[in-house]
Amino acid sequence: MFRGCIMDVMFTETNVNTVELLTEAGFEVVIPEAQNCCGALHAHSGEADDARRLARSNIAAFRAAGVEHIVTNAGGCGATLVDYDHLLHSDDAWRDEARWFAEHVIDISELLVRRGRLPHFCDAAAGAEPTCVTYQDSCHLRNVMRTSDAPRRLMRSVEGTTYVELPEADRCCGSAGIYNITQPEMAGRLLEDKMGQVNGTGASYVLTSNPGCLLQMKLGEHRHGEGRQVEHIVDFLHKRLVPRT
Repeated sequence: MFRGCIMDVMFTETNVNTVELLTEAGFEVVIPEAQNCCGALHAHSGEADDARRLARSNIAAFRAAGVEHIVTNAGGCGATLVDYDHLLHSDDAWRDEARWFAEHVIDISELLVRRGRLPHFCDAAAGAEPTCVTYQDSCHLRNVMRTSDAPRRLMRSVEGTTYVELPEADRCCGSAGIYNITQPEMAGRLLEDKMGQVNGTGASYVLTSNPGCLLQMKLGEHRHGEGRQVEHIVDFLHKRLVPRT
């Protein structure tokens, strides 16, 4: 598992829940201690040398761990991790290792759906009104990692939950790495438009798969929302996990 920086500090519980979901799905989870920042924010801000240095360190750490998959629960991190082969394409000493690394990176939702023993998720008691959820795509996860169907399949698998597709879910919420910091006015307009779409779904939960998106959507709910919950999809699923007997 790639634990990330923001995820490890601000969303530690989500990382713990990620491990427990993977374990329930039949995976043995290894968390290499020598791993470090993925380098996403360095790459976004043009600090390519620092991004490459961090990439080499991560490649070495996961190679030494002998893992079959490198799983992430953060779309922004994942988009950088799968780009290590491009980041190091001119480095003769690391090119092949970077290609190996990039080929083994996968989002947790994709891994659960494609390779795991899908856990049983249940929300409401028998006869209760189904919980209505919607989902905001992480642009990095959808457009770079090419993962959009798997999170939706997981949400639809939760017994007692109704999934409602968010109109223009593939449109950016305004977070976009560091865009909400460097262009706060434009990011704010994108977020206001986004929350208008969310409010129209009637959902009581809005889920996403990236810490930047999660923080942005929480801000949107605070400013423009109607009292719904905003959660990482891992946390939503973990609360509804029915352990195997």
